[in-house]
Amino acid sequence: MTWISIFTGKSGFAASSTAEDVTKGIDGTGLTAIVTGATSGIGLETARVLALRGVNVVMPVRNIESGEKVKQSIAEKIPNAKLEVMELDVSSLESVRKFASQYCSKGLPLNILILNAGIMTPPFTLSKDNIELQFATNHVGNFLLTNLLLDTMKKTAKESGKEGRIVILSSEVHRVTYKGGIMFDKLNDEKSYNALYAYGQSKLANALHAYELTRRLQEEGVNITANSLHPGVIKTNLARHGAVFVNAVQSFLKNVPQGAATTCYVALHPQLKGVSGQYFADSNLSKASGYARDPELAKKLWDFSVKLTESK
Repeated sequence: MTWISIFTGKSGFAASSTAEDVTKGIDGTGLTAIVTGATSGIGLETARVLALRGVNVVMPVRNIESGEKVKQSIAEKIPNAKLEVMELDVSSLESVRKFASQYCSKGLPLNILILNAGIMTPPFTLSKDNIELQFATNHVGNFLLTNLLLDTMKKTAKESGKEGRIVILSSEVHRVTYKGGIMFDKLNDEKSYNALYAYGQSKLANALHAYELTRRLQEEGVNITANSLHPGVIKTNLARHGAVFVNAVQSFLKNVPQGAATTCYVALHPQLKGVSGQYFADSNLSKASGYARDPELAKKLWDFSVKLTESK
């Protein structure tokens, strides 16, 4: 038996709220969203609920065949769903560049970018670009993808008059990381690798990304927000390497519809108009760690990420 809080926060929602609950009555017709990692778990549910609310959903996936099956499964239940499958491996910078180029060449607008794809606590592995795999997948690929799609989002926001939203999935585990927050000098050092700390480091990077991106967007006066969030602890494919961690918190596990709620809330709810650089949990404003709110660390990570993506 699971225990999930039914007590509502200031938003009117709780940990027990589902993605359908938090988007009830919201009409997303005319909006276009990208949802990475949409073939399973909360990514799939996020794509389904956005499609249910009328949003045109683009699903970048590693396996096109799996993506098409997901598209079909959603369309069977939502006949009017607007869905498109494209290929993307977020752990590969080459794949990120290829996807962004193809997306931009289609001339599609982009109102909402949901960076959901990720991995959790695998054994030490380097990506194709020789970057520690969790950091590469959970942060670096997302960082590059955002930068490559930002002009499209700015154009869409300006032409449509509608606020653009960037939603970055972090985790409460962003509080469990290496000394100093980000291990810049030993990122790819196998001897220093701790699977859980490395996961926490990548999730801290997600929160810092939203924080620094907000500063830059506001400096430009762009009508786009960027926020990070903790979806809750959900037993999905993401946790296949983290069984011990998940088993330890069984009594706090959310189901998938509850796990996708905060993402959908941050992406669509009118309560959050103009809200940026914040951290959310249980469809309510929450407080990230001190590291996640450190402007110097955020700037250092941004510059570090630029160098990683420019040199590959």
